[in-house]
Amino acid sequence: MSEAEVLRAYSEHVRRRWTFLLLVIVALIILGAVGITLGSAKEIGIPDVVRGILGQGEEWKVQVIRNIRLPRVLSAIVAGIGLSVSGALMQSILRNPLGSPFTLGISSAAAFGAAFAVIVLGAGTLQSASSDAVLIGNPYIVTISAFLWCLVCTGAILALSRLRGASAETLVLAGIALGSLFASGLTAMEYFADDVELASIIFWTFGDLGRSTWRQLAVLTAVVVPISLYFVRNAWNYNALDSGDETAKSLGVDVRRTRTVGMILASLATSTVVSFFGIIGFVGLVVPHIVRRVIGGNEMYLIPTSCLFGGVFLLASDTVARTVVSPLVLPVGILTSFLGAPLFIYLLVKGRSYW
Repeated sequence: MSEAEVLRAYSEHVRRRWTFLLLVIVALIILGAVGITLGSAKEIGIPDVVRGILGQGEEWKVQVIRNIRLPRVLSAIVAGIGLSVSGALMQSILRNPLGSPFTLGISSAAAFGAAFAVIVLGAGTLQSASSDAVLIGNPYIVTISAFLWCLVCTGAILALSRLRGASAETLVLAGIALGSLFASGLTAMEYFADDVELASIIFWTFGDLGRSTWRQLAVLTAVVVPISLYFVRNAWNYNALDSGDETAKSLGVDVRRTRTVGMILASLATSTVVSFFGIIGFVGLVVPHIVRRVIGGNEMYLIPTSCLFGGVFLLASDTVARTVVSPLVLPVGILTSFLGAPLFIYLLVKGRSYW
């Protein structure tokens, strides 16, 4: 290939990268506006959204927009950022196309934590709301328990990795083993649970953004945004890891520290999302692969673009979940999980050549 052809190909790649980023930003703005207008109250339009955010207009519309739909839309964006950037980071530092927080057992640990709170800590009382929705009697205990068990899983993975060095293979195998262990514990709890406790556990495990509040959004943003900025700032180190541990060490990268800190922060972001909204599977796996296919594997562009596209992906999924069988609202975790199986099959067929 001549120099002119190389320059032309590079220019085309850069143009495609920035075009995709611009389209993602535009899609995020449009989906955010449209998402606030959609719901059981169909009388709300874009002008009502603008007035409602400013505290003007009919009181009931202001309350619906500011206290129900706006925090849900923003939570979808922030949760999508947290899950997707964690997946992109773990795929990079583990050098494994199937690497994500969920394949490392964190979702199983969260589900076990929720079951532990429902059965052992007595958070499983159900009550019927005016809309006939089933609510967990004490969601705060469930959230805290799920979060703590997520951190236990992360700590165990890191502790096991230090026994033989923090290699990518050790971390993946440790995550698979711990995920199986927590899944077995969850199955045992479900077996011994009564009807009310079992219903509570199943209800929590549905990934549902309808639980979002301003307080949860504030905590989620305080965790996810700084972690995402840290990953963007250290993108060069992750590029070095993509070339192998020995190459990264020769370039001055502390491989063990970079991998360990990345694992801790990615797990923290994911566990915060899961502890608030339940298990929203495969976002951390799907989004980085889509972005990588479009703009390439340069972490300096992959990480920030994955953040934005993750927000678009989860917001779009939640919007479809709220409208596809309206007036019923599906948990968004159902839609995202349906995307996971085809992608896993694709990766298995494509093999290592994809990575």
